[in-house]
Amino acid sequence: MNIHSPVYTTENACQDCYKCIRHCPCRAIRIDNGRAGVIQELCVACGMCVRICPAKAKKIRPDLPRTKFLLNSGKKVYASLAPSFISYFKRYKPEALAAALVRLGFAGVSETALGAQIVSAETAKFLNNAKTGIYLSSACPATVDYIRKYAPSYVKNIIPVLSPLLSHAKFLRRVFGEDIGVVFFGPCVAKKNEADRHPELLDLAVSFNDLVQFLAAENIDPEAINPQDYVPMLPQNAEEGKIYAVEGGMNDTLRGRQDGVRFFTVSGLRNLERLFRDVPDPAQIGNSKVFVECLACYGGCINGPVMPNENAGTLSSIVQIAKAYNGGNSLARRFDLPITEHNFAEPQKEPAVTEKEIKAALAQVGKFVPSDELNCGGCGYFTCREFARALLANKAEMEMCVSYLRQVAQRKSNALIRYIPAGVVVVDRHLRVVECNRRFAELFDDSAVVAFDSCGLVGAELRLFVEFSDLIAMVLESGGELQRPNQVCGDKILNISVFTISPQQSVGAIVQNVTNLELRREQVSEKARAVIQKNIVTCQKIARNLGEHMAETEILLREIAGAYANNQKQNNLQQMKIIEGISGN
Repeated sequence: MNIHSPVYTTENACQDCYKCIRHCPCRAIRIDNGRAGVIQELCVACGMCVRICPAKAKKIRPDLPRTKFLLNSGKKVYASLAPSFISYFKRYKPEALAAALVRLGFAGVSETALGAQIVSAETAKFLNNAKTGIYLSSACPATVDYIRKYAPSYVKNIIPVLSPLLSHAKFLRRVFGEDIGVVFFGPCVAKKNEADRHPELLDLAVSFNDLVQFLAAENIDPEAINPQDYVPMLPQNAEEGKIYAVEGGMNDTLRGRQDGVRFFTVSGLRNLERLFRDVPDPAQIGNSKVFVECLACYGGCINGPVMPNENAGTLSSIVQIAKAYNGGNSLARRFDLPITEHNFAEPQKEPAVTEKEIKAALAQVGKFVPSDELNCGGCGYFTCREFARALLANKAEMEMCVSYLRQVAQRKSNALIRYIPAGVVVVDRHLRVVECNRRFAELFDDSAVVAFDSCGLVGAELRLFVEFSDLIAMVLESGGELQRPNQVCGDKILNISVFTISPQQSVGAIVQNVTNLELRREQVSEKARAVIQKNIVTCQKIARNLGEHMAETEILLREIAGAYANNQKQNNLQQMKIIEGISGN
């Protein structure tokens, strides 16, 4: 995770769906330990992965803390509002939104559309003086980066002027001073790259979403601002530049007395990829000048990566932008502002691989012949060979291949079922065998074993040879589970466990033959009962003998005690006589 880049991944949130791979036109995604990370050197910050990520794991760099720091620095900071703000903030009047931004601490608010008008005027002048050929717009920074990296042969065709945002930042510094700060608010991620590359013109590029958070944190509601506190756009309202927010808007600002110029619009990087697949023959162009307005987002900026789905690219959004457009063009505008910028190619090439290496990579995921290449797209790549190239480039992992994972799971399942020391069977909703092991067949007669050895019993109807099929049917209907220990089936005693795999669709059963075990238990029980009986007899004998011995002992002791008592009595009498005789003397 690199939060310093315009787009990054929150790894713990990534759910391994590979949707970003399918939608990334630059293949700028690397899977590492099952998590999809952005390859920054390949990324053009179109924001497509942010828009389509179902787990919201792809994030746009949050520059709101830096914006607050800039506002508290003592520097005068001006906000540049993208033309699409009309669509994003439908509920707010432009002057109310400007007043809210001033309350946040901005010195003033201006429309980026003013920069768009400057770009259109400069582009029109360039086209007037240009030779016949193909020319590409420079307005969209994501598109410019895409051409530089993935269609480098067309870099020379890009009009050599700054983007509307950088032109606007330069214009604001001309009007308000070079020491001001400029912060852009819009739906675009690629503008962050512009801010990083041109800090002398643009301090920060912040998303509309961050602006909403900022307003909420400061308890500022533009809708609640009193009209008398509204703030006008500086230094004046934009006019035709507002139409830049929609596909074809730039072309509308260029149409007029442009003899020999043919205007076209292509939006979406996938469409641009098709556009640049070949270089047309000069003879095809003839005496024409072909100008192509190139946009990374389908339908234009109103479908940018942070635009809410309910607003993005809808007819009402287009109508709202069109309503703000005065219908004019920029051909007559004159600006004494140098905005020339030349672009340079930065080609990104996949590492060269041989056919042998591709086949070896395919073999790793169990694809040995062309018929094994399903081209299902489950891994995020359109073809298995493209996936193999990604494996060789360390951008993908074998576990991304769905068919390979299924094969691995099937082998593990087969091994478990085959070697488990009990009968295992899986049946469908018609009680037909889907899968079983040999031990299950051995529970029945020899014909079941023969049938298993020939076809694995697949498709066999369970009721025809299994006595306890009613138990399985019961679980199939209930969707629960059932256990029946010591179930007598014919001459066997079985422990039966039935469980649901898919409710009302398939169930499984584990059956263990415990006949011999139960017989051994009965034998042990009989021996135990015999031993207990013998012990009881022995105890009774001991008790009887002990009782007789105690009686004889008691008689003897009584006799001894009686004899002792008589002797003592006689001795006492003799002593008395002796005493009496002594007394008489």
